[in-house]
Amino acid sequence: MTLTHFMKPKDLKNYNRRDFIRFSAITGLGLSLNLYSCTKDTQPDTGDNKDDDDIITGLHLTGVSISSYILMDKGGSLEIQGKGFAQNDQIVFRSLSHVNANYTLDIEQISEGHIRVVLPIDFASGKYRVSARRGQSNATIGDTTLEIVFNANIPDKAGMTIKGTVYAGGAGIAGVMVSDGIEVVTTDSNGTYHIPSAKKNGYVFVSIPGNYEVARDGSLPLFFNRLTSPAGTVEIKDFELTPTDNDKHVVMVLGDMHLANRNNDIAQFQRGFLTDVNQSILKYKGDGTKVYALTLGDMTWETYWQQNSYALPEYLKEVHKINAPVFHTIGNHDNDPTNVGDWDTVGKFRTTIGPNYYSFNLGKVHYIVLDNIEYLNTDNRNYNGTIVAEQMDWLRKDLALITDKSTPIVIAMHIQLFSNPNINGGNESRTRRLSNSQELIDALNGFTKVHLLTGHTHMNYNIRYSPSIMEHNLGAVCATWWWTGRDGYAGNHICKDGTPGGYGIWEIADKDLKWHYKSIGYDSDYQFRAFDLNKVHLTKETYASAYTGTAWATYAVGYANPNLNNEVLINVWNYDTDWSVEVTEGGNTLPVTRVHVEDPLHIISYSAKRLNVNAVPTADFVSAKTAHMFKVKAASPTSTLEIKVTDCFGNIYRETMVRPKAFGYLMR
Repeated sequence: MTLTHFMKPKDLKNYNRRDFIRFSAITGLGLSLNLYSCTKDTQPDTGDNKDDDDIITGLHLTGVSISSYILMDKGGSLEIQGKGFAQNDQIVFRSLSHVNANYTLDIEQISEGHIRVVLPIDFASGKYRVSARRGQSNATIGDTTLEIVFNANIPDKAGMTIKGTVYAGGAGIAGVMVSDGIEVVTTDSNGTYHIPSAKKNGYVFVSIPGNYEVARDGSLPLFFNRLTSPAGTVEIKDFELTPTDNDKHVVMVLGDMHLANRNNDIAQFQRGFLTDVNQSILKYKGDGTKVYALTLGDMTWETYWQQNSYALPEYLKEVHKINAPVFHTIGNHDNDPTNVGDWDTVGKFRTTIGPNYYSFNLGKVHYIVLDNIEYLNTDNRNYNGTIVAEQMDWLRKDLALITDKSTPIVIAMHIQLFSNPNINGGNESRTRRLSNSQELIDALNGFTKVHLLTGHTHMNYNIRYSPSIMEHNLGAVCATWWWTGRDGYAGNHICKDGTPGGYGIWEIADKDLKWHYKSIGYDSDYQFRAFDLNKVHLTKETYASAYTGTAWATYAVGYANPNLNNEVLINVWNYDTDWSVEVTEGGNTLPVTRVHVEDPLHIISYSAKRLNVNAVPTADFVSAKTAHMFKVKAASPTSTLEIKVTDCFGNIYRETMVRPKAFGYLMR
C-alpha cells in the first residue's frame, strides 16, 4: 500500500512544477520507498520510540510502505492505499523529533483499497514513526518527515530559497521579522515571507512579535525551524504563533549555571535554584503575569563534556524543569572543545539548543540575544570577547526595523561590555571588555532605553554608561562554581564578590522596566550584608588549621590582621549610582564611604576551605575586589546601628544591626 497526500483538484491545479514533483514523490510515482514488514508487539504502544520488529499476524496488513517526506496542508488528510484495515484501527504517529508530540488518530474513512486519516490542526511538523494499532497489537508502517504548512501554494521568487507564512488563528500576520541569521525580512500583508538564504546556519527563525508566543519543546521555545534541503532548493518553513497578553511580563535572568556533574552541582541546582526559581515563577503566575526565563551563557562547562559525560543534552534535562519558556544565550563554556574555529565550535549548541543569536519581543520590549564569544580553541580553549562582523551586520538589520526609538531594548550576551568597575574619584571606571564594544554602542545610537544583561564574571555590578545605556552584570546561579555549597564546605552559596548565588528578576509593564536581584534561599528584600569588622579576623588557626603553606595572608588580605576600630562593612550587591546607603547610630548619621575591597565571607567560604585541604585555590575563583562595598565607623563597639539602603526605584531595605555581630559561614 502507498501513503499519499489527499488533494482537491484545485490544489493540484495551483501547484507549480517543483510542487508537483513533491506531490509525485508523495504519491509514490518514481520514488524508491523503504519497505517495512508488519510487526508485532505483545505490549500496548506506550508512546516511546522503540522498534517493533517481531512478525505480526493479527493485523493481516501487507505491502506496508511510507514516503520519507510528506508536504501537507495544515489540517489536511492522509490517504493510505491498501487492504486489511478494520473500522476500529488507529494510526499512531510517534515523534522522533519533538517532546510530547505524539498523536493517535482514528480512521476517518475506510473504503475498498484505502483509508483516510485527518491530521488535527495542532499537528506539529517533524519526523514521526507511523504505525497501525489494533487492540494490543501494533504494526510499524515506517518513519516519515511530515512538513505541515499553512499555505503550500506560496509562489516562488527568483533567488529566494526559503518561504513561508507567519500566522495565528488561521490568518497571516503582517510585519513580522524573519531571519536566517544573515538576511532579515518582514512578512507581507498576508503573513508570507521570502528569504534569499544560502542556508549557512541551517535554520530560519522568527522574531516573535509582542503579545504572541510559540510552541515549546519542553522549556525551549520553538521560534526557529531547521532547514533540511540543499542551499539551492526552496523550502517552506512556517511559524504558528499563539496570541497572548504579555505587555505585563516577568523575566527570570539566569547567569552562569556551569552544570558539569561535579561538586554536587546537580543536587545543589535541584534543591536550591530550581526550587527557588519555580517558587518565584509560581508567585508571578498567580496574579496572571506571563513569566519567561533568559540565560546568560555558561550553562555547561565544556571541560567536562566528555570527562563527566555531561554536556548540553544533559543540561537540557534539568532546564526543562523550569516552569517557564527559557531563551538561551551561549557562553564560552558552551562551545564544543573537540572542534577548532568559531563556526564549528558553535555547532553542538546550534543542533542541541538552537540559534546562537536571535531576537524576540515580549509585550513592548525588544529582546536581542548575542553570541559575543569568538571561540577559537587553537590554544587550550582560547577565545576572544567580540561580536563577529557577520553577527554585527545582522544586529544592525534587526535594529533598523524598530522605528520607535523609545522601544526598550534588552540585550543578553555572556561576556560583559565593561569590566568590573573600580572607584575613580567617585565615578565608575569604564574599562571595555569587548574588542569592538564601540561598534555595539554605536549600533544602539538613537534608542532611549537600552539595558545589557551579561554574566561571565560570577560577580554583580551595574554601570550606567549614559542616560540611555546601562549594563547589568549578574551574579551566577552557580555562585563560585558550586564550591562553597558542596559537601564538607561552607554550607552557603556565595559569588566571588560576596553576592549570594542567585538570579535577576525583571518586571515589565508596557515600557516600564524594573529589576532586582534574587538570592537563592532568601526573600527578595535581602539586598545587603553587614559585617562587624571588630569580629572579622581571619586567622589560619581558625579557618584553615590544616594548611601547611605560607600564603595565608595573601588570600586573607587585610582581614588577616585584627581590626578593632569599630568599623562596619556593608556589601550592597546590586548597587548602582542611583542607590543610597545611610547609617545612623543612636540617632546620629554616620559618614558612609564607598570602598573597593574583598568580601570576607567569600574568603573563608572558598579560599580558606581549599587551603585547609592544602589545595591551591583556582585563580579565577578567589575573592575579587568589588566597588559595591561601603564602610562606616561607629563610636562604640556595642552600639546598635540602623542601616537603610534605598534602591533606584525607591524600595527601602533595612537592618537593625545589633553589635557585636557574629561572623560566620551562615551569617545573613
